[in-house]
Amino acid sequence: MPGAGHHGHPLSGLSRVAARPHVLASVAMSIDGYIDDVREGRLMVSNEEDLDRVDEARAGVDAILVGANTIRRDNPRLLVRSVARQEERIRRGLAPHPMKVTLTGRGDLDVTALFFSAGDSEKLVYTRDRAAVAVRRTFADVATVVAAGEPIDLGVVLDDLGARRVERLMVEGGGGIHTQFLSAGLVDEIHLVIAPFFVGDCDAPRFVHPGRFPQSPEHPMTLMETRRLGNVVLLRYLVSRAGGAR
Repeated sequence: MPGAGHHGHPLSGLSRVAARPHVLASVAMSIDGYIDDVREGRLMVSNEEDLDRVDEARAGVDAILVGANTIRRDNPRLLVRSVARQEERIRRGLAPHPMKVTLTGRGDLDVTALFFSAGDSEKLVYTRDRAAVAVRRTFADVATVVAAGEPIDLGVVLDDLGARRVERLMVEGGGGIHTQFLSAGLVDEIHLVIAPFFVGDCDAPRFVHPGRFPQSPEHPMTLMETRRLGNVVLLRYLVSRAGGAR
């Protein structure tokens, strides 16, 4: 919970030796790789059957991470919807909902956003070292703020989450966040859902941005599962750690 006890630098004590969480990247996209369009309101890329699968996946992780742009654009709740799954988590000695995590360089987020106000799970905000004091002032009542390097270092983020006993982390985007995790070799598994339509607008947000990815033709991912969910398809990949920083 928020408080002065969490204001130290994350690379201390247990965080040096704690195992980093298993990172699951989750995304739904059009056939041509877009996760949204440029129109007002959110494009529904998924369907109810897949949303229930996502809910099941959320119930099985310790934390869910989204970028600041996703909070501003989509205002997600990031909660487990199923009461039965919430109760199962409680029976396992867990909170009903996973911890919520975001990254922000400036802290320019609305403290009333559903990320902060929906549910009673712990909220973590990772920010740049130089912005940490100001960001803590803004979010002191709603989240724990952690300085994570200059600029934000995803390795520091994962080490700190490991120290907080996060064993499974679900990364739900957006494109910039997925690009950072994938290009750094920090993703263990991808759940990729493909919808049966095109967006065709180069200004719309994509699954990933241009970058150098260790998941190359020389180091391809391993397809572990294909599953039809109504009119969309799930592809589940395991990502080789060859070339990835762990």
